Amino acid sequence: MEMEIAIALGCSVGFTFGGLVFVAYKLGLLYQLFLHKTETQSPRHGGESVAEVLRAHEVKFVFTLVGGHISPILVACEKLGIRIVDTRHEATAVFAADAVARLSGTVGVAAVTAGPGLTNTVTAVKNAQMAESPLLLIGGAAATLLQGRGALQDIDQMSLFKPLCKFCASVRSVREIVPTMRKALAIAQSGTPGPVFIEFPIDTLYPFHLVSKEFGVKNPPKGLMGKVVTWYLHNHLKNLFAGAWETRDVSPLPVHIPQATDDQVQKCIELVSRAKKPVILLGSQATLPPTPTDDIRVALESLGIPCFLGGMSRGMLGRNSPLHIRQNRKYALMDADLVLLAGTVCDFRLSYGRVLNRRSKIIAVNRDKTQLLKNSDMFWKPNVAIQGDAGSFLLRLSKGLMGHKCPEDWPQRLKAGEVTKEKANRYTIYLASWAESQLFFLCFFFLYIANNLHANESVHLVHQTQTVHVVLVPCESVFCSVCFLCRGKADEKTDCHLNPLSVLHRVDELMADDSIIVADGGDFVGSAAYIMRPRGPLRWLDPGAFGTLGVGGGFALGAKLCRPESEVWIIYGDGSLGYSVAEFDTFTRHKTPVIALVGNDACWSQISREQVPILGSNVACGLAFTDYHIVADGYGGKGTLIGREDEDKLDDIIKEAQKETREGRATLLNVLIGKTNFREGSISV
Repeated sequence: MEMEIAIALGCSVGFTFGGLVFVAYKLGLLYQLFLHKTETQSPRHGGESVAEVLRAHEVKFVFTLVGGHISPILVACEKLGIRIVDTRHEATAVFAADAVARLSGTVGVAAVTAGPGLTNTVTAVKNAQMAESPLLLIGGAAATLLQGRGALQDIDQMSLFKPLCKFCASVRSVREIVPTMRKALAIAQSGTPGPVFIEFPIDTLYPFHLVSKEFGVKNPPKGLMGKVVTWYLHNHLKNLFAGAWETRDVSPLPVHIPQATDDQVQKCIELVSRAKKPVILLGSQATLPPTPTDDIRVALESLGIPCFLGGMSRGMLGRNSPLHIRQNRKYALMDADLVLLAGTVCDFRLSYGRVLNRRSKIIAVNRDKTQLLKNSDMFWKPNVAIQGDAGSFLLRLSKGLMGHKCPEDWPQRLKAGEVTKEKANRYTIYLASWAESQLFFLCFFFLYIANNLHANESVHLVHQTQTVHVVLVPCESVFCSVCFLCRGKADEKTDCHLNPLSVLHRVDELMADDSIIVADGGDFVGSAAYIMRPRGPLRWLDPGAFGTLGVGGGFALGAKLCRPESEVWIIYGDGSLGYSVAEFDTFTRHKTPVIALVGNDACWSQISREQVPILGSNVACGLAFTDYHIVADGYGGKGTLIGREDEDKLDDIIKEAQKETREGRATLLNVLIGKTNFREGSISV
């Protein structure tokens, strides 16, 4: 009995002691006890610690929309030489940080104030997550003791960002800033890159003497309760700053990047060496550090395998590479005996994997296991699935296949098919009557025999009352006594205004070789993706799989800051322009001259094209031919309206816009465009 009492008593004492130790730990008493002093006279503040870590990680820009919660961070960064770039919307700040991350290979950083400042970034953060961009979002927050008590702009911010970010943390004391920042920056770049979020309560950022004023109790309750409250507040304040200014390591932590095993690489070498018709589908992941894009280009050229490029990998092989195939991907995949998915995902862009031939050998390489095997349980199955870095894998594959090259007739055949399809859009013959179409066939037959016209070309016959898409193979040019109107789709006259295809062709021909193209829109941008050819790797920026509208202003801002010598073009639809046209003010203030090309057809055309024939209404799709050029003028840029009457001067107008940007002025070309059938059947849902 006595033994049982002793055991019970011992357990009670142990639990009590353990509880007291836990409480002491939570209150910071143990930390303070072990000689971690609170320097009450120090003028330093937490923003300085944030800035020191960012500088150590070679962060050059912090994008922001200012707010009192984060002012100490911005001021400290500026003092350390980190450029603060303030935008007109918080989403733009995150989009700009995203662009910097993609183009520089470092972590992009955005800092916004608490509450609505953070909620305004949600779409942009989700876009960065799906685009796999390493990004640090810094957010202000209510003071540590006031969270959940109705403070200004106080919400549960952590719950918002946990589903969107790889790592989320709320700093609870100044001494936590450095280790939390280092950890977050390493996680953002490790594995599959993505956004991370750190919440900084306002009392962790301002100096002790200012914070202490807010903690003072003017009329504390009398008696024991008053003493307890006063002690608790005083202890909380001391714990906030205890050990705050002790020397800490601010250097970057190691970044973990998954790699293919030697056995996996060897198996792939054997599969590729036996393939007669291999194809590579290159995704944005191939452009991620640590492998330089120039090294990847050399590896691809050494392999000699035809490539389809998507996302940030557009331009990887230059403008006119014989290995870069732009057309007929579906048919190439059906015919291929081996497909290498290098950072490419079998989502809607590959019809969830249904376009892959089940008889093909499939190698899939992706840093993210979920993306690596997406839809493999239904429509496709990889022969080799590698959770690893695509760029590094391609270099090792090329090295292992040194001396081996893909059979030359295969890429040549795919390139010929590409030429065929592109020329199919060059000629449209308008027939006054169906009888004339019959006469055309007869004339064409004799012309083909007489002139030995080149094969692999196509013609579309368009009747006055109905469109008859007839492919005639071969033909290159048609000369006939019958009067036909023959011109390329880009040369067709639209019902009103300019032909958008013609405009895009002119811009593509005139843009500088170092140009970066930012894509922000639907129908007009979809046409641009077909026509415009990035000059090199990392020279095409689009939102990625999320398909977000509104990225234009932020992406262009980040791109121009990373590559100030480059010509930066934003290809806008008139609908998407509305999201970020105010950033012309940012371009002006921060001297980041870009060129915005706006395809203004007064409509959300990509939606209207399907909504009208299916549902019989254009509701909510109509816009107006708004004077966006005047808006740009108002923000300090240079706006130009371009209509059909300016068609002959289009080249001169484009060259003048380029001259304006070289002289430091952002320009906007408000191009009034008409409708074409170029993108009929394109996906809008």
